[in-house]
Amino acid sequence: MTDNIPLQPVRHKKRHDNKRRDGCCPWSRCCGGGDFRPRTVWLGHPEKREQRYPRNVINNQKYNFFTFLPGVLFNQFKYFFNLYFLLLACSQFVNELRLGALYTYWVPLGFVLIITIVREAVEEMRCFLRDKEVNSQIYSKLSTRGTVKVKSSGIQVGDLIIVEKVDLLTNGSCFLRTDQLDGETDWKLRLPVACTQRLPTAADLLQIRSFVYAEEPNIDIHNFIGTFTREDGDPPVSESLSIENTLWASTVIASGTVVGVVIYTGKELRSVMNTSNPRHKIGLIDLEVNCLTKILFGALVVVSLVMVALQHFAGRWYLQIFRFLLLFSNIVPISLRVNLDMGKMVFSWMIKKDSKIPGTVVRASTIPEQLGRISYLLTDKTGTLTQNEMVFRRLHLGTVAYGMDSMDEVQSHVFSAYTQASRAPGASKVRKTISSRVHEAVKAIALVHNVTPVYESNGVTDQAEAEQHYEDTCRVYQASSPDEVSLVQWTESVGLTLVGRDQSSMQLRTPSGQILNFTILQAFPFTYESKRMGIIVRDESTGEITFYLKGADVVMAGIVQYNDWLEEECGNMAREGLRVLVVAKKSLTVEQYQDFEARYVQAKLSVHDRSLKVATVIESLEMEMELLCLTGVEDQLQADVRPTLEILRNAGIKVWMLTGDKLETATCTAKNAHLVTRNQDIHVFRPVTTRSEAHLELNAFRRKHDCALVISGDSLEVCLKYYEYEFMELACQCPAIVCCRCAPTQKAQIVRLLQERTGKLTCAVGDGGNDVSMIQEADCGVGVEGKEGKQASLAADFSITQFKHLGRLLMVHGRNSYKRSAALSQFVIHRSLCISTMQGHILSFFFSVPHRYSTIYTMFPVFSLVLDKDVKSEVAMLYPELYKDLLKGRPLSFKTFLIWVLISIYQGKRILWLFYPMVRNKLHSVSNSVELNINNFHFFFQGRPLSFKTFLIWVLISIYQGKRILWLFYPMVPELLSLACYIASLVFLHEFIEEIFLIVTSCYLMNLTHVNKWNPPSYSKLTS
Repeated sequence: MTDNIPLQPVRHKKRHDNKRRDGCCPWSRCCGGGDFRPRTVWLGHPEKREQRYPRNVINNQKYNFFTFLPGVLFNQFKYFFNLYFLLLACSQFVNELRLGALYTYWVPLGFVLIITIVREAVEEMRCFLRDKEVNSQIYSKLSTRGTVKVKSSGIQVGDLIIVEKVDLLTNGSCFLRTDQLDGETDWKLRLPVACTQRLPTAADLLQIRSFVYAEEPNIDIHNFIGTFTREDGDPPVSESLSIENTLWASTVIASGTVVGVVIYTGKELRSVMNTSNPRHKIGLIDLEVNCLTKILFGALVVVSLVMVALQHFAGRWYLQIFRFLLLFSNIVPISLRVNLDMGKMVFSWMIKKDSKIPGTVVRASTIPEQLGRISYLLTDKTGTLTQNEMVFRRLHLGTVAYGMDSMDEVQSHVFSAYTQASRAPGASKVRKTISSRVHEAVKAIALVHNVTPVYESNGVTDQAEAEQHYEDTCRVYQASSPDEVSLVQWTESVGLTLVGRDQSSMQLRTPSGQILNFTILQAFPFTYESKRMGIIVRDESTGEITFYLKGADVVMAGIVQYNDWLEEECGNMAREGLRVLVVAKKSLTVEQYQDFEARYVQAKLSVHDRSLKVATVIESLEMEMELLCLTGVEDQLQADVRPTLEILRNAGIKVWMLTGDKLETATCTAKNAHLVTRNQDIHVFRPVTTRSEAHLELNAFRRKHDCALVISGDSLEVCLKYYEYEFMELACQCPAIVCCRCAPTQKAQIVRLLQERTGKLTCAVGDGGNDVSMIQEADCGVGVEGKEGKQASLAADFSITQFKHLGRLLMVHGRNSYKRSAALSQFVIHRSLCISTMQGHILSFFFSVPHRYSTIYTMFPVFSLVLDKDVKSEVAMLYPELYKDLLKGRPLSFKTFLIWVLISIYQGKRILWLFYPMVRNKLHSVSNSVELNINNFHFFFQGRPLSFKTFLIWVLISIYQGKRILWLFYPMVPELLSLACYIASLVFLHEFIEEIFLIVTSCYLMNLTHVNKWNPPSYSKLTS
């Protein structure tokens, strides 16, 4: 049995495919990189390897010791916004261009860089500690010295590793769970290599001369091709290996002690190859601000050229251009970046401290405003929308149905069928008929399945004793599907208990304690193509041979005998969100079974078209079968999933469900969760394998309107291969999409296609390791801490404890973060443009004074916008349509930017109009002066306080008007703090106070009457 360890994936710098993957460096041969090739692995002898294999280590870090600082600085300065301020600060080292002290330029830039470097360093240290913990996990390895302990990082290809769960083997096989790979939490049966089971002890594996030939590493988690060869036998033994003999990394063993030979390590693991590299995420509002910065820089260049042109390009005019670029550098404010970064930290803190979504963790504090502009939500099913706990809800016999409130009647019917004494002597014939029908239905459900009871020690009872006496307290059911377990658990609750099973027999216990023995003659497992499973058993007490079959109603309708209620009742149960299975039986004579067995064995020995011939033989039995009952099983949803999806739908967010589960299961969950509304049709995309089939099916789907789509991963791959643009165009028009049987890489591919084709923001939600690629690829990744571990939660940007918290995370925090960030950006730009307008009009050298005024006196009022709130959180949750308005990006657009530019120019001029008459004479004397120097601007000490005092009052007024409805106490604090700083300045700088300022202030307070102080939005009257 092959085993791949460790249990966590590795992130790589490039995406993976099944042909070639690069190593950790350009010289990939040093770490076993290069082309993937098949391999021959000798058991217990890693030194006999034919090629170099990658080390079995985890490395989730983005940088190393040498690349950390260069990498962080590159990610910061590759955007124009940050690069501009770096060049601006560096220019101050040139004497001809220096304007004031260096700290006025380097302190703000250094503050931003220090915050970024510290944040990245903390994240890298957390990744290092997590990697170290995983790489240091201890495993048991078989060696010539016996069993030794080895770290995960020390495991090599060819090592024999012992993996233990309990001391009991289940008939030489074991069960494992693959939820971290494919999202399915059901138990899967794995078989050992047959020729190794005859060895006395596990240590004898080192004494035999044997090897495993395995295929090259690839991303397919559902198939494996290999052979096991033992050379020291007489004759040599060779046995084929398939997926049933493998144990992939990131899987969990349910029972048994497994000895596995390591075939793949490190980056060659299936779980690693299905994990894409996490991309560096930057918020859309940061990109928009970066674009606005380029426009402002263009305006700065134009203004500088105009100022030089007014001087007729006299003297060293090229140097004057650079000086004017520096003088008017306030047009592009560095405080914008500082305020945005600080605001994002406040938004993240608010999310973590929200008592209504406890346990929420923000792992990416740079993109909280992204939550306010989500257009597509892609969610996993198992563990995210559902609890993966199946509950039996209904048994329908055609004329009578039993629900949860009437199961005691079913129990009494089963009890009466097996207990002769309990039957009333005067029972009617109708009563006996119903009892027999119920008994036959329950018996069929207890037999047609792939469930195996496993007995574990409970600390009091020995395992062997528990299995021998069928101890109920020690029994655990394991199966390939959770709904199979729910059916068997239900039969146990009504009196017929599955107590034992192996590959050839099955034991049931009746309510009276009698053990019924059945021989399993044939078993036909469920497949995606057949949509049904069957079993042929022989009752040892009577010798009767019976063929039981159960499956989906779409295939069983043509197999069972004619009836007039099957289709109608299946539809009714499906509309209730139940998984419907049709159960039927057919009695066989000994001659009929022998004839079938002969044809079945012959078909299985065929070399050509084996699957088709086997299916044809089985279908010869599937005719005119007796319909026994319908079963309805419900996959319980997570708390408040339906109202949360309703909120998201009303907010204009389209929800896609991507799952690795079966098509029928995914469809039932979509209906049950109301992902598909009652008035919407569902188009099930037929399986396609060729281009022509995909073309026909796309044309059929094109004719549907307002219809949800259900498609499998294989069909999706064919459509994307030949008709990517056409499929995505149709899919984006659907109200909901359900993709089943999706591989982890397919989920990430769908997210990437949505981003490329629509240009909209995406959010991915998942809870398992198979969702990590999707979460990392989306613009916002949300991990749910569930039964499948914390792997998705640790890889996500935001971590929540329940799916229902997603509604508040988007509707309240996402909306507020985006609106506040947009308002903050506009007010910072407005403030800087006002300063630059005054500066340009009076044509004087203010040096660093504007920086000090804008930072000290106007920082607090502007930053108070991070606390602004236009509606209560209850209103935002009650009216999700408020979120839909943000999807158009109107709070921060070119239109609003242009409006704020015009407002800034107007307000800057208005301040100067009040200030100009008082210093008119001084301005004229300076303008007539031949030489411009700082001494000519002694008038500045009269005009500077007046103009900037006025500017301060105007900013306070603008902020006050910008605040909307909820003017609470805490947003008032920054306003009062800023005024306190100003009053303190008046006390210590009283020589700059002029009486005329009181007149100007009065004028501005009077001017408030001409401004629309109360300009509430259209939704201001909404209440909860």
